[in-house]
Amino acid sequence: MTIAFTSGEPSGIGPDIAIIHAQKEREENLLVYCDPDVLINRAKQLNLPITLKENETRKASELSIFQVKTDVEVDSGVLNPKNANYVLEMIRKATHDCLEGQCSGILTGPINKAVINQSGIEFSGHTEYLAELTNTPKTVMLLATDQLRVALATTHLALNEVSNNITQESLSKVITIINNDFKYFGIKKPRILVCGLNPHAGENGYLGDEEITTIIPVIDKLKKAGFNLTGPVPADTAFTPDSLKNVDVVLAMYHDQGLPVLKAKGFKNAANITLGLPFIRTSVDHGTALNLAGTGNISLGSFETALSYFNTLSGNVSQP
Repeated sequence: MTIAFTSGEPSGIGPDIAIIHAQKEREENLLVYCDPDVLINRAKQLNLPITLKENETRKASELSIFQVKTDVEVDSGVLNPKNANYVLEMIRKATHDCLEGQCSGILTGPINKAVINQSGIEFSGHTEYLAELTNTPKTVMLLATDQLRVALATTHLALNEVSNNITQESLSKVITIINNDFKYFGIKKPRILVCGLNPHAGENGYLGDEEITTIIPVIDKLKKAGFNLTGPVPADTAFTPDSLKNVDVVLAMYHDQGLPVLKAKGFKNAANITLGLPFIRTSVDHGTALNLAGTGNISLGSFETALSYFNTLSGNVSQP
């Protein structure tokens, strides 16, 4: 199995992750999409040996590489918008190779959305970009730890745009994707807890009517179709131990409704997973950590979690 690893922002810790991970023998072939000069220079900073190969390798201190050249020289820890297209080109190349069957899927390294937008390229995140590249009409962002899984009804939106982007149609699609794709976790009928959008899940319309007009009708319709749904549950109690009993995944209405809880429980040991794509995509749950690039003082916990989830999902991908 070959996993495409897009090394992300070149001035961040993505290249470091690949180099440090490669210091030991491994079961998978990690094909690293990166500029070879970035890897060689970073390995020197880390004082670690690395040999780059164009063919498969699982040996210690060797990396299989797909060469993508940066537009300008990279300084560790220093963002440069001139390399924004390079970051996106890695994702484009890896996506192409997955669609062509050359890789089993993508594990993405951390990127900096702000510097990509600063370059003049409109970009909201990996999840949305991969959907665009694969012509996938709808994807779902899922964060997972050993203790908790949280899916999102909306992803990278300003808070004042969230309500208008939750419709009965979009929410139905999100829940359907979750229900269908949890088979890759070995769960054929996931128990989904759906959060309300407003405080106290709207308090019967006194604190907002989205629950009445949108969320409850969708839940009722899908429950009749056989989906295992609970909600809408007020978000301030949705993550209590009693509420999470017998729940496989929580569906939060927006990014910061659910992810602060998940990251508080499992930061550095969580993975980002995109549901709905034609191939597996997992990712680290952290940012570029510019101040740590080249220092060796980083944790591979999230990368290893993302790799573990990749293997789990891949193992179930062919199951009926």
